[in-house]
Amino acid sequence: MTQNADAPTTIVWFRNDLRLSDNPALDAALKGGHAVLPVFILEEEAPGDMALGGASRWWLHHSLVALAKDLEAAGAPLHLRRGRAEDILPDLAQRAGAARVTWNRRYEPWAIDTDARIKAALKQDDIAAESFNGALLYEPWEVKTKQGGWYGVFTPFWKAECALGDPAPPLPTPRRIAGAATDALPAGDDLADWGLSPTGPDWAGGLRNAWTPGEAGARDRLDRFLSDGVAAYPDTRDRPDREGTSRLSPHLHFGEISPRQIWHWSLDRLRAEDGPAMERGVWAFLREVGWRDFNHNLLYHNPGMPHRNYQTKFDAFPWRDDDAGLRAWQRGRTGYPLVDAGMRELWETGYMHNRVRMLVASFLVKDLLIPWQRGEAWFRDTLVDADLANNVANWQWTAGCGADAAPYFRIFNPVTQGEKFDPDGDYVRRWIPELAKLPAKSIHAPWTADAKTLAAAGVTLGRTYPRPIVDHKTARQQALDAYEDVKGAA
Repeated sequence: MTQNADAPTTIVWFRNDLRLSDNPALDAALKGGHAVLPVFILEEEAPGDMALGGASRWWLHHSLVALAKDLEAAGAPLHLRRGRAEDILPDLAQRAGAARVTWNRRYEPWAIDTDARIKAALKQDDIAAESFNGALLYEPWEVKTKQGGWYGVFTPFWKAECALGDPAPPLPTPRRIAGAATDALPAGDDLADWGLSPTGPDWAGGLRNAWTPGEAGARDRLDRFLSDGVAAYPDTRDRPDREGTSRLSPHLHFGEISPRQIWHWSLDRLRAEDGPAMERGVWAFLREVGWRDFNHNLLYHNPGMPHRNYQTKFDAFPWRDDDAGLRAWQRGRTGYPLVDAGMRELWETGYMHNRVRMLVASFLVKDLLIPWQRGEAWFRDTLVDADLANNVANWQWTAGCGADAAPYFRIFNPVTQGEKFDPDGDYVRRWIPELAKLPAKSIHAPWTADAKTLAAAGVTLGRTYPRPIVDHKTARQQALDAYEDVKGAA
């Protein structure tokens, strides 16, 4: 339908869907033939302990820069506001003479509540309000058990989701958008005034070197992965010393690319380059997209998960209040090289390889007996892909207290994990340069090297690199004993 800039206005509220292509809320607005007012609100609805972390704030700044350029080029400048969305949107709609407001859904508990209040307020003012699925393959209420309930175990969830068939094909990218008149509106905010990017000190140099936020960056990363990495993905995805994963998670979190695009473009590549390796790789990759849907399914049906154990028997677990251990873990100074390498990669780049995420999480909750909530909060502040559903569900999975959880007795050994998944020590050498000259046979357990080897590598344990802050064997047994007490009391 042809758009008319003099027609009634539709406000498109951008959230974690910072793209023009396959954007259902934007597409619905364009099909209505109205002039479009794109709006992004830096929301203040989230509880204080769930506020946007520093790395995510950096990403959001640059993603909004990219989105604003794309919208400007299409003909509809982005309007920025900061505050409570439930106050801002009804006021903007009245001032703009909007007949309709569209947006794509989010699944955090407070976001669901906010959406309901906004819809009620808009409808009271006779303004249409419509929300869409722009973030998942299928909505949490669409993937049902035979009894009509929801899944708490991934494998049957994934089978049920696949049984629904391919999700709808991606929507096209609009070439032109008739921007709404903004004369009657208060001036929008200046993005620079939000202070999302660090200035003093500027700690984001590693992030800038590692990432290109925005829709174009997301497409480029997926294209490169499908061309060069997906066929080998099942064999390389657990190797932090190799570029074996897509690294699309922050782009997905901010909605610069959609799961439907990933699904269909991956299958297009499979059809173009059919073969056993490609088929195995594509479906292993898409299964991870399904895991993301599963985590959102869990959060939607269990809104208390950001703070509470999914398995309530863990409420009695004897966690420790160990600030010194937590600081050593955060700074990559535990004395276990693969753990420390992961934590330093996180601090430098806002990212950590998934295999290493499981290891460092296991170390915090099982070797140090520190509550998973402390680790989740650190990840939320330092990860550029700090998606609440994924972060909370994966931390609880590793801690053994979540849905579809790994058995509590599955406690990762930092040394054997390093020897298996970083066999030459390249990942450790990259992030812990003070160990770079150690031979592979001792790089994951430098305390086992003899004095001559340590001296030749320039390593002095306790000075240039810390000794282990706990003995893993002893810590493992303490964790198992604690779990037996909880299990016996359940």
